[in-house]
Order: sequence, then structure tokens, then C-alpha cells
Amino acid sequence: MNIEEFDYHLPEALIAQTPLKNRDTSRLLHLNKVTGKVEDLHFKDIIHFLNKGDTLVLNDTKVMPARLFGIKEDTHAKVEMLMLTQLENDDWEVLLKPAKRIKLGQTLVFGDGKIKATCIEERSQGGRIMRLNYEGILQERLDELGEMPLPPYIKERLDEKDRYQTVYAKESGSAAAPTAGLHFTESLLSDIQEKGVKIAFVTLHVGLGTFRPVSVENIDDHDMHSEYYQMTEETARILRDTRLSGGRVISVGTTSTRTLETIYRDHNDFVASSGWTDIFIYPGFEFKAIDGLITNFHLPKSTLVMLVSAFSSKQYILNAYQHAVNHQYRFFSFGDAMIII
Repeated sequence: MNIEEFDYHLPEALIAQTPLKNRDTSRLLHLNKVTGKVEDLHFKDIIHFLNKGDTLVLNDTKVMPARLFGIKEDTHAKVEMLMLTQLENDDWEVLLKPAKRIKLGQTLVFGDGKIKATCIEERSQGGRIMRLNYEGILQERLDELGEMPLPPYIKERLDEKDRYQTVYAKESGSAAAPTAGLHFTESLLSDIQEKGVKIAFVTLHVGLGTFRPVSVENIDDHDMHSEYYQMTEETARILRDTRLSGGRVISVGTTSTRTLETIYRDHNDFVASSGWTDIFIYPGFEFKAIDGLITNFHLPKSTLVMLVSAFSSKQYILNAYQHAVNHQYRFFSFGDAMIII
């Protein structure tokens, strides 16, 4: 399958640069996954698609303020480091700018030495493995020195850090927000539960895969990056009970979807587990874990467009995206949402 099959034209003006004042006032496009029919709604209407006995699955990862600005220790040249994934102890996979100038053994300094990072491995596309040395507790140093790692297509600075976090963010470790969840408010989640819909959480820490474009013509040749996931026994039990009672599993976001489908693929059921997933979902994939998907609008030719195309159909998704463009929907991280069900 060729990468060009997942392209679409998006006017730059439709890329949302700032979040809406109220999270749940964003627009919602409903796509019927079987017929391809679309309808224009608002996000609060999501509750009408959820039935008593269903379970809504949310990714509770928390974005770290992991974008650091510092200098090279030897030359004092300016450098930017985006921390992506913790590997072992204080070793981190990162993206650097300018990466070409950072070689094995060189050290970067942030906040007058409050954090130092030494390169212990060079990787492709600006990636490096850095060994950190810092004063005190790393999370406190990041809160002091770091910025939220907003995607490169967002040019505006974010005044409120919590607007790039879901209201239920809990498990720190992500380099990007699970953006489909940004639309939910505590009040809306409460209303959903009052309807008899269960809420369950999984964790997937978003890493390098979110920032890495597909650079091959044949998508079968694309190498997906691994990301850490976790499901608790409580969530596994809720999901098993949901299936036994005839309810549906509705996934919020592509990250929750990848977690659920990884676990079901590996265990043929919902079980408590954790590990690293590089699952690549594109048309032809057989979904076994989810019955519905809530998601944002994704970049052209991205693995995320491929995932949603697999859940419905490529043509239905491209038609829905064209409808969204024609009707001036807001796109990407701070944009509007879609429910496919």
C-alpha cells in the first residue's frame, strides 16, 4: 500500500494553534463506520453514542515538561533537547536540535548545571541516548526548567500548561498528549458515568513515533517506534465484564487503541500487563479489542490516519476529512474531534 493513498489537502489556516476556552465546546464529526455517513455535532453530544453497559477507555498518561533549552558544555553553543522515553535509570531517548553537532561523549548543560546530559549513543533522525545527571528529583527539575513539548505545527506559546494535559492525566512519562482526551471535562465524564457507562484507564507514554514521519513509499516498510504501555487488573476486569455482559469497548484516541489491540493480540483477552508495543495498525488489520473510536483529525500520510482508515475504510475516512475541511473544522492536537462507531 502506497503512502500517497493516505494524503489529503489541508489549508494551513485550519491547523488549530490554541485550545478552545472550554474543552467540551469543540465540534464533533460522527462517521458511521459501516455506511460512511457523516453528521456535524458538538463534543458534548458524545454522550448520545454511549450506552449503559459500555466502557469508555482513556489513556491517563501525563505529559512531562520535557523540552529543555541549554548549551554545549565545551563550546556554549545553544541546544534544544526533547526528552522522549526513559530507558534504564537515568538514560533517556531524546531528540536534539541541532543534532549533528552532538557527538558521543559530549555533555549538554541546562539551568546552570541543574541538569546535565551526556551522549552515550547516536541514533538516526536527530535521536540520541543521553545519560542524565541532576540535582534532587528529576520531575522537580523539569517543572522548574522545562516547557511543554508542543508539536512543531503549533507556533503559538501555551499560556496554561494544563491545557496540554487531559483532566485525568496521572502517570507522568509522555512526550505528547493523547489529544482525543483533551475534549473531556470532569463534568462530562461524570454525566457519562451517571448514564451507566464505565470509565477505565490504560497508560501509553507517547514517544518518538509521534514525531517521526513516515519516510517510505510502501507503508509495509515503515518501522514503528516502541512505546511503553500498561493495563491494571482493575481495567482488565472491567473490560472482560463489559464483553461478557454484551457492552461495547469505546476507545478514546489512537494511543488507547494501540494499547488495547496489543494486549488482545498477545493474550486473546483483556489481561493486566505492561511492556513495549510497536504495533502498526493500517487497512487490513483485524480489530479485536474495540467497538468504537473517538479521535482527533490527524496529519496527512501519518500512521494515525492509517489507523483510523483501518477501523472504518480509507475512502470513508478521506471523505470525512474532506467534509471536515469543507466545513472549517479545526485540525490536529488542539482541533476538533471525530467519533467512528
